[in-house]
Amino acid sequence: MVDVFVSYFMQLVDNDTERGTIWLTHKRLTHDGDDVTMDSANELREYPCVIRVSNGKDAKFSTHVSSGQLDKFIGVYGTLLKSSMSTLRKRDKKREKVRAEKQAARKQRLAEPISIEGPKRGNGRRKRQRKVKAALKHETARQRMQEREEAKEKAKV
Repeated sequence: MVDVFVSYFMQLVDNDTERGTIWLTHKRLTHDGDDVTMDSANELREYPCVIRVSNGKDAKFSTHVSSGQLDKFIGVYGTLLKSSMSTLRKRDKKREKVRAEKQAARKQRLAEPISIEGPKRGNGRRKRQRKVKAALKHETARQRMQEREEAKEKAKV
């Protein structure tokens, strides 16, 4: 039964080599169809595992694996995963580095105050008004960034 399951699983992995997601769930089977009683004698019993595979669309199948066959199944499953890992893409560390540098530059720019210079009336008035408006926008962006950082810290704790 495990061999049939593994062959179906291999076919599913081979079909989704270019793109796709496969979900594999593994849990202990505690229900035999009878009413469950809470005895201390049940603690010594070995339960089989239910292993389900789905691609989120049309392919859904499952199997029961006894505790004696679990090592064999995990070995076959491990080799199958290793063989299918060649289709994964490497992380683009350069892009992540550029993103981090942009974020750091944005934080630094928000930390620097905007200087408002120029006459209140006469030549340069519009330029000063634009700077005042930019300073207000800058301040709200700084407050939003500070609130996000506080929320992240609260989430960590």
